[in-house]
Amino acid sequence: MKDIEDLGFDFSEKLHKKIGKNVQRIRKEKKISQLKLAYALGYKSVSPISSAEIYYNKIHFNIEHLYKIAYVLEVPITTFFEDLDNL
Repeated sequence: MKDIEDLGFDFSEKLHKKIGKNVQRIRKEKKISQLKLAYALGYKSVSPISSAEIYYNKIHFNIEHLYKIAYVLEVPITTFFEDLDNL
């Protein structure tokens, strides 16, 4: 059994940053702007998307956001969790 403390004190920050980068990468691969994604999710500006993609002021995507983004981008939600072993 592993010790949770082995993940490190900054684990959450690294996790949210990586997920944000994955969302950004997939969004760009699909040629969807932050504005278009924001509108599709019901936002009136890019701020929630742009902030969460770079973990600005500790703003991050929650599981509901990720589900909706996966739906809009037509990808499995698991795509956002790729490459987390390298945190």
